[in-house]
Amino acid sequence: MRTSYTADQIRGAEQALMATLPEGTLMQRAAHGLAAVCAGMLGRVYGSRVLLLVGSGDNGGDALYAGALLARRGARVSAVLAGAKAHEAGLAAFLLAGGRVAPDAGEADLVVDGLVGIGGTGALREPYAGLVERAGGPVVAVDVPSGVDASTGQVAGAAVTAQVTVTVGALKSGLLVDPGASYAGHVELVDIGLGPYLPDPDLAALTDGDVAALLPSPGPESDKYRRGVVGIAAGSQVYTGAAVLAVGGALRAGAGMVRYAGPSAPVAQVRNHWPEAVITELDRPSLAGVGRVQAWVLGPGMGTDDWAHELAAQVLSSDVPVLIDADGLSLVARDHSLLRRSAPVVLTPHAGELSRLLRVERERIEASRLEFVRRAAAELNATVLLKGSTTVIAEADRPVRVNVTGSSWLATGGTGDVLSGVAGALLAGGLGGYDAASCAAYLHGLAGTLAADGAPLVSADVATAIPEAMRSLRRARG
Repeated sequence: MRTSYTADQIRGAEQALMATLPEGTLMQRAAHGLAAVCAGMLGRVYGSRVLLLVGSGDNGGDALYAGALLARRGARVSAVLAGAKAHEAGLAAFLLAGGRVAPDAGEADLVVDGLVGIGGTGALREPYAGLVERAGGPVVAVDVPSGVDASTGQVAGAAVTAQVTVTVGALKSGLLVDPGASYAGHVELVDIGLGPYLPDPDLAALTDGDVAALLPSPGPESDKYRRGVVGIAAGSQVYTGAAVLAVGGALRAGAGMVRYAGPSAPVAQVRNHWPEAVITELDRPSLAGVGRVQAWVLGPGMGTDDWAHELAAQVLSSDVPVLIDADGLSLVARDHSLLRRSAPVVLTPHAGELSRLLRVERERIEASRLEFVRRAAAELNATVLLKGSTTVIAEADRPVRVNVTGSSWLATGGTGDVLSGVAGALLAGGLGGYDAASCAAYLHGLAGTLAADGAPLVSADVATAIPEAMRSLRRARG
């Protein structure tokens, strides 16, 4: 599992480690790691042109020491000293190695962004913003791209767009969550020995092995009931496809049985596509004849009229976990009393749906995904999977999980319905809401990448690719 930390957590760990080491040791470790990454990006160091953009803080010192190492290898290294002062020892080492101070930014084979460190907040201000605009060449950022909030990923205005970010000691949370993640490029971690001094993480990201270990797997005594029965209340006379996709996602993700309940039009479609599903046609919003389930998926395509509200109330009055998506989220946004239940709830909104649930502008949510996914989990007493360019999963008193799989081709209608079915199957299979949502997002993203293979996909392709995604995870685990 990959973990990340806030700026305050990193600084606390650095202070504790520095107390045990000679002065300057950590900066030297950071500089050597940074220089090694820069050399790899350059390919041929001798004769290359490297430009350092140097601020007043310690990451400016990291950049100067790394520049000195590159200069000793024959690179032509220039530094623009943009801050009110420069790191004295770093600047002395840089000049001694043959580096030179330049009056302004220009073209280079590589630009090193050492302007603002992990303590910086808000937009990148002058003279930094102008320097970034005038500098030409691929950029490697020191610790975090200047202008990106290291703890939250927020970008309030001008910021550096890096091809590579060399982050020191531990991953910073703002590098994993958009919009900050989109400015960071490829992230390289330089280990300087912080591990024993780090607290519990701020964020976590599952790996292939983590997900493979969590996924339910049938044993010799398994039958369809032991593997998990998921109920799906989705679809309407108008929106029939959502029911087909949610049922398909659940079946492909390994549900022992899927019980589908809906009106006549989606019933016909589900029966045609998925003869494996056990179907109850509803002529009124009553679940009396559906049978026992171990989890429910509620909402995709079901509408928001009185009929849908009554059906949602019945599903949510059950004593099993319920995943709520799409129209189900609109229903509970209008009537929060539907969420007053003791059994677990998983909500899977995108930013627009979360804005209605929290009554907060969508733009604020997109700019600060971590803040609002945590707030939603606390206020709504639920596991919340916030979909988007970075999907994040929150549950009270747990580190937020960041999903690292996916493809931009997944941004097409119906893929969220497949995700709901996958998560519902994992809930029915015995995973708690936090793990079910995290594993479902991971599988869904991996399946999307496999299905797309660099080309457009339709949502049914994602459901079809779920078993291959699961096989790939188990092969990776060994």
